[in-house]
Amino acid sequence: MTLGDLVPSLRTSLNARLEPNLWPLTARADCAGELTLAGVSVGHLAALHGTPTYLLDTEHVRDRCRRYRAALPGTEVIYAGKAFLCTGMARLVAEEGLGLDVSSAGELAVARAAGFPAERIVLHGNVKTAEDLKAATTAGVGRVVIDSTDEIDQLAALTRHRQDVLIRIAPDIDAGTHRAVTTGTADQKFGFRVADGTAADAVRRVLEQPRLRLVGLHCHLGSQISSVAPYERAAERMIGLYAELGRRHRITFDQLNLGGGHGIRYTDADRALDLAAYAERVPAALRAACAAHRVPPPRLSVEPGRAIVGGAGIALYRVAVVKRRPGGRTFVAVDGGMSDNPRPALYGSRYPVRVIGRPLRAAYRPVTVVGRHCEAGDVLAEVPLPEDIHPGDLLAVPAAGAYQYSMASNYNMVGRPPVVAVADGASHPLLRRESEADLLAREVCE
Repeated sequence: MTLGDLVPSLRTSLNARLEPNLWPLTARADCAGELTLAGVSVGHLAALHGTPTYLLDTEHVRDRCRRYRAALPGTEVIYAGKAFLCTGMARLVAEEGLGLDVSSAGELAVARAAGFPAERIVLHGNVKTAEDLKAATTAGVGRVVIDSTDEIDQLAALTRHRQDVLIRIAPDIDAGTHRAVTTGTADQKFGFRVADGTAADAVRRVLEQPRLRLVGLHCHLGSQISSVAPYERAAERMIGLYAELGRRHRITFDQLNLGGGHGIRYTDADRALDLAAYAERVPAALRAACAAHRVPPPRLSVEPGRAIVGGAGIALYRVAVVKRRPGGRTFVAVDGGMSDNPRPALYGSRYPVRVIGRPLRAAYRPVTVVGRHCEAGDVLAEVPLPEDIHPGDLLAVPAAGAYQYSMASNYNMVGRPPVVAVADGASHPLLRRESEADLLAREVCE
């Protein structure tokens, strides 16, 4: 039972409160149930652009970019484009002085279309096709992260100039995240292991290629990590490997990329990575490890993606159907679902949901918010909502900026929603809604 249930008159004033650190920087609510973003009515945006729709608070994105650069002076901050990428997003992070991590020729094409400086682009990914590598060498990307021995010969054969590379290491550190997003342990598909000698062999192979220049090592522990301690361990372990490889090959490394995976809050129960603590403890751990192993400190790079854009997004849905099962659950079905947000189905991810656009005076009851798709697992949230919830109600879901649109699909031939940037009292689309004509465009008719 909530305070609003005990004192119903308080419900309207409680509705003016947004959960702290879950909503975008410029989001505001009032007692009438209205929600604004950067001074623009979210209800108006839903009417203008339809639903489902993703809203992106660009001031929030810029603020996160600036916080990272201010907290980590001298550290290279590289935006992980896989979290969310379009030409508008690429231009925004370029303006804020960040680098850009891409994982395919497609993401690189978006970056190039945005005019992103090639020297600030890093090509990543555990499988790089010949097309990916050709695109990278043609564009002149700054660095390529080597993830397999096969890539070494392929890249050396394709490049027409000396290409800077890093080698991805699996440091065998479990950051305690969901199994599906844990990437720093030894028994998974990413990087080279140290214990079996494959990491040392990869270094040797790169050094034998005159067209490749080894500038450093890379590791990535996983996603949605809230503790600083795993990054400290990674810094210490990677510097130990630097020292060992440096003595063996009589080389020094210029760069150490510790990846990203910095966690954000999705619900009140979540804990975000403390950026200030990270900025204090991780560089200190790196310096101490360098002193202990008597190696010069490399330049540190980090790759936040979700931590830059995740909190900037709001997903909007319209309630289509309400099914109240006597003695059972209430299902609130919306006009989107797992095609625009597969994370709950993939990882069991949780989100809060807010009814907006009208006064809320009814008591809250537990409901299951489900999508429109032909899967029993198409569940977006298990949350309390007003018991008078009805078709036509507008729902807003915060923390929707990362790994939702970028993982969207056309399941059931449903078009992907638009993404609308909001700033300074105005809005403009970054990506338009996918139409039926778009869905049919790739059909080959005989």
